[in-house]
Amino acid sequence: MNTPFPFSAIVGQDNMKLALVLTAIDPKVGGVLVFGDRGTGKSTAIRAFADLLPPIKVVTGCPVNSEHHIDVPDWVDTASKKTHRINTPVVDLPLGISSDRITGALDIEYALIEGKKRFQTGLLAKANRGYLYIDEVNLLEDHLVDLLLDVAQSGENVVEREGLSIRHASQFILIGSGNPEEGELRPQLLDRFGLSVEVLTPKTVDERIEVIKRRDDYDSNPDEYAKSWDGENKKLRTKIQRAKKNLYSVSVDTSILECCAKICIELGSDGLRGELTLVRTARALAALTGKKSVDIAQVRKIAPMALSHRLRRDPLDDAGSGTRVERSVEKIIG
Repeated sequence: MNTPFPFSAIVGQDNMKLALVLTAIDPKVGGVLVFGDRGTGKSTAIRAFADLLPPIKVVTGCPVNSEHHIDVPDWVDTASKKTHRINTPVVDLPLGISSDRITGALDIEYALIEGKKRFQTGLLAKANRGYLYIDEVNLLEDHLVDLLLDVAQSGENVVEREGLSIRHASQFILIGSGNPEEGELRPQLLDRFGLSVEVLTPKTVDERIEVIKRRDDYDSNPDEYAKSWDGENKKLRTKIQRAKKNLYSVSVDTSILECCAKICIELGSDGLRGELTLVRTARALAALTGKKSVDIAQVRKIAPMALSHRLRRDPLDDAGSGTRVERSVEKIIG
């Protein structure tokens, strides 16, 4: 397996890195949508992010990463009484994949050899309690989008075909990346992402030179380069684990809730997901920075990534969605 580029070595792209880290602190924030120019390190950052995630406890031999023996599906006959730790799953969902590969299906080879039916798990089983990453998510076929929406909503994968009746937990954080020039996401899928960030090509010569240098050093010797950044990655990993531990000791005052509600009303965002995401993300940011309570500074910082993808289009306003959010935040907060 190739050594991933170190997460801490990525130059710039602070909003993208922050959004990913916040989902690790509080998975209830939801997924992350990363849109931007080609060649700006979107896929590199997401694959490097896996190295920062804490290990999870799973039942040995359980193909759906169950934490406790009571959670192992009744159709699984390979689970043992032991548990062990694995890296938090980060599973790639490639374009052009069949729905059987995603949901799982009848193991044809086993059926032919043994004459018995057996379920062969798919990507949704592997991604349970982890992350599911879709590159070029805006090019995903509609029937696969519908499938993912169903599972994301219910937290359960259901397979009823070929004489099989299978159910298993599939709770994952969805991460998508893409180039907006190649198409837009369906609103239903867009709503499934908690945070949205835009990644731009570096504008300064110094920043571009630093990107080139680091990438060239990594390509020359990936293992050695990764080792040289182990210390920085370890610091960030420790910071994430501490924030995760202290998350629910961070208080959220009623005035902050009122502020979040007013911002969402001002923007005309549908439903209450906007407020919930604002509060959860601000609390995760406060925990990351060692604060005991959420303040206006956190709300101001994360509002564009929590709300920009939830806005209706305004034909009379040609400002970008991020600018519209910032404008509303300034109006409410001052």
